[in-house]
Formats: sequence, structure tokens, C-alpha cells
Amino acid sequence: MITAANPPAADRSVAGWIRARLRSLPGAIGYLLVGGFTAFGALFAVFALSVVAAASLVGVGIPAIPEVIRLIRPLVEFERRRAGKRLGAPIVVVYEPLSGSLGAKLATVFRDPANRRDVAWLILHLVPGVLLAGLAAALPVGTLQQAAIPVYWRLLPGPVETFGITVTSWPLALGAALAAIPLGWIVFQAPVAARGQALAARALLGPAPGARLAVRVAELTATRAAALDAHGAELRRIERDLHDGAQARIAAVIMQLGLADQLRERDPDAAADLVRKAQDTATSALSELRDVVRGIYPPVLTDRGLVSAISALAARSPIPVELDLATEGENAPRSEPGRWPAAMEAAAYFVIAEAITNATKHSGARLLRIALGGSAEELIVEVWDDGAGAASETEGGGLAGIRRRAEALDGRMLLSSPPGGPTVVRVELPCGS
Repeated sequence: MITAANPPAADRSVAGWIRARLRSLPGAIGYLLVGGFTAFGALFAVFALSVVAAASLVGVGIPAIPEVIRLIRPLVEFERRRAGKRLGAPIVVVYEPLSGSLGAKLATVFRDPANRRDVAWLILHLVPGVLLAGLAAALPVGTLQQAAIPVYWRLLPGPVETFGITVTSWPLALGAALAAIPLGWIVFQAPVAARGQALAARALLGPAPGARLAVRVAELTATRAAALDAHGAELRRIERDLHDGAQARIAAVIMQLGLADQLRERDPDAAADLVRKAQDTATSALSELRDVVRGIYPPVLTDRGLVSAISALAARSPIPVELDLATEGENAPRSEPGRWPAAMEAAAYFVIAEAITNATKHSGARLLRIALGGSAEELIVEVWDDGAGAASETEGGGLAGIRRRAEALDGRMLLSSPPGGPTVVRVELPCGS
């Protein structure tokens, strides 16, 4: 990491402000112009809603209400995406599904606050959206034209009229050019107007009060189900490992010792050979049991911590591994120095183990990099490989398992794997209480 010893102070001069505004002007003007198109879309949507509402007074338009609500959603979603991108944070709203009988659909239309907020935005965006788009299109052109009057007024065959003044001399032409200053100042407010329009969209099209809680409950319900599925799959894996491995070997030991007991009098040499085989089989069974125990919770995590456990994983990796294992110092929310919460350490360990396995099997990588860091609130694990890339999640695959393990702890996984590589798996696990 490269840091500047003396970072430059922010440019707070007038020239700096002008440069910043000039850089932001094209995007802001474009945002307002597109807002004009969405305002015209809102006009047609409000007209359609008005027609359906009028027809519903005599009962004809009632069946069309859910369909009209459904048809306006693409326009509203487009505005959410625009405003979220402008503000730097996505606007996410979950609608109640419009399904079932007509009565159920109508009940959902009037019960879901998101529908009412959509209609409110259509009505309130209609006039300001058109006006701001008109100003965004006309004012920059008018400012440039006003500033250029001293250049072209003598070239035109007729007099130049501007703000009710007929330009017939150089003093009048220069005076007319000065009018470009207040016009330019208004144009420079386009980023403010664009942000205001985006804030208004977020206020109207964002989640209703209480909706965030409902979305959060839905997310936790889904992650809880995923955690239960992952737990069930882990139990089945342990049961399969014990049944096919250690249990079978212990059964073989019992059989070999039974045969040795029967041969003890008649053929002592054969009995001794069976005892030696039983001892070897028991040793193998013990080794497999230790592997199963390590798969449940590696003892090295308890004894030496996550950093040492990852170092041990890297040492066993078939692919060379570079490590960047930053400990948290005094920032970690833990009971022991240098340790994260046990559940987070276990999740990070298994994420890295699975990522190494995936890279070994599928990527063709020649180098892995494992980074570990974070803060008091978050443990971050990142695994990079220089393989072929184009990795994707498949049901039951290793990457899907990593995502489920992260989401079960209210974390998230980010995957970047363009064709040709590199592949980066980043897992963020919350550690705060």
C-alpha cells in the first residue's frame, strides 16, 4: 500500500469550485434531461390511471387496476435505478406479489404502501421533471449564445434582440454578454437540481416506514433456511465419512481380532499376523477419525488461532500460496488477545479451505494469495488466484457453499472472475455484537 506523506489539502478556491462544477455538469444535465423523458412517461401513466379510475366508478375498469399498476412498475424501477446511481446507494423496494384472484390482487394493490408511493411519485414528478428538463436543455444554450453576442451580432443581416434590448452597438453587445454571468450561475446549479430530484425520488420511491424491517426479516429468514440446509449437509457429510471410513475400519478390526482369537491355538503365526493387521487398521481408523474431527472444528483454531490455522492450510496447499495475514491488534471484539469470535474464525477457515480446493480442482492456477484483515466490526477474507477465471456458482458447488456459509452469519461473498482470470473470492463477516 502506498500512502502520501503529505496529502494535498482540498482545493477550496473559486477556481477549484468552478472546475468541480464543470466536471459534474454533463452528468447532472443528462440526469435532468432523462428526467424529462420519465416525466412524459409519468404523464401517460397518470392518464392511464385516471381513465381506469373513471371507468372503475361504473365497475368497468376494476379488473384493469392491478394490470395498470403492474405496467407502471418498469418506469418506476428505472427511476429508482437512476436515483440510486446518482446518490451512490441503491434504492431497493420489495413489492407484495400481485397474484391470486381479482379480489386478492385488488387487496394487494391497495394494501401495499409501495404502490401508493409509486402513484404519488408519478403525480409529483410530472411537472417538475418537465420544467427541469426544459431548463437543462435551454439554459446552457442560452448562456453560450448570450456570451457570443459580441462575436456574431455584426455578422447577422438584421438586429439582434435579447431580453427586450435591440443590440445596435458595441456597448450594447458587451452589456448583453454580461447577462451570460447570471445565466451561467444558474446553469452551475444543475448538479444541485439533479441531486434534489434524486433525493425526491428516493423519498417517494424508497421503502415505506417499516418496509426495511420487513425486508430484513425476509433476508434473515432466507439466510436461516440456508444455514439449516448447510448444517444438514454438513451432518450428512460427517455421517457419510464416519460410515464409509472409520466405522468400516473399526468393523474390520473387530473381525480380524475375532479371527485371530479363533486361530490363536491352531495357528499362532496367522493369529499374530491378523493382530498386526488389526493394529494397522485401527491406526488408519484413528487417522480418519482425526480428519473428521478436523473437518468439524480444527483443533489448531482453538489452540493457536486463525492466523496459524491458515498458515497450516497454506503449507498443505498443492499450489504455492502467498499470505497477507494481518492481525487485528487491539481493535477486535474478542475475549482473548489476537482472536476473532470463534464462529467467525471457523467460517473464515472453511471458506479459505474451500477456495483452495476449488482453485486446485478447476482453475489451473500457479499461485494463490490469501489476505486476512478487517476491523472491530468486520472480518474480511480474500483469496486470489491467477487461474483461467470464468468461475461461477453452481448449486451444490464450492462457491455456493462459501456463499451459504457467509450469509448464515449475516455476511456476504463477492466473486470476481473474468475469463482469463484472475479469480477473487472476497468474504465479509460481521464481528460486532
